[in-house]
Amino acid sequence: MDFTRTSKFISLILRHDPSAAGITLDSSGWADVDALLDGLAEHGHRISRDDLATIVRDDAKQRYAFSEDGTRIRANQGHSIDVELGLQELTPPALLYHGTATRFREAILREGLKSMARHHVHLSADEATAIAVGKRHGKPLVFRIAAADMAAAGVKFYRSANGVWLVDSVPPQYLAEM
Repeated sequence: MDFTRTSKFISLILRHDPSAAGITLDSSGWADVDALLDGLAEHGHRISRDDLATIVRDDAKQRYAFSEDGTRIRANQGHSIDVELGLQELTPPALLYHGTATRFREAILREGLKSMARHHVHLSADEATAIAVGKRHGKPLVFRIAAADMAAAGVKFYRSANGVWLVDSVPPQYLAEM
C-alpha cells in the first residue's frame, strides 16, 4: 500500500498545523497516537496503528519518532510551529552540506543560509544526501559548510534523531559552492 499522501499529511500535522487533523501537540511536539489516528480518519486517511508504524519505520528521511512507550508520536525536525525538541548541542564534523535549488544561489551567497519559516537550517552529513534534498527544489546546488570553523567561532550545532544537523543560520563566509 502506498502511504505517500498520508505521510505528507502527517508531516503537515506534526510539523506545521496540528489543527489540520483537530489535534494538539505538547510543548515538545508530541501528539497522542490515538488522537492522530482519529484525526487522520476524519480527514480521509483511515489507517491502523500498524500502518502508522509502517509509515514511521519506512520513511526514507526518518521524519517521525514514537515515544518509548509507543503512545505518542512527533516529527524529528522541520517544525514551523514552536516546539522544544530537547536537542543537545554537539560538535559537528569538519564539513557539512546543504542542498538547495540553483535559483537560490545569489541570495544564499549574499545573505548566507537562513532558517526561513523553520526553526533551523538543515544540513546533511554527506554530499549525496544534500544533492537529493536539492533535487526536491529544482536543479540541485550543494554548498559545503565549514562547520568546524563555525563551531570554533561559537555557533551551536544540534543533530536531530534522524541525523539531520541543525543550526540557526550559516553566514556566507562559511559557504563554498560545490
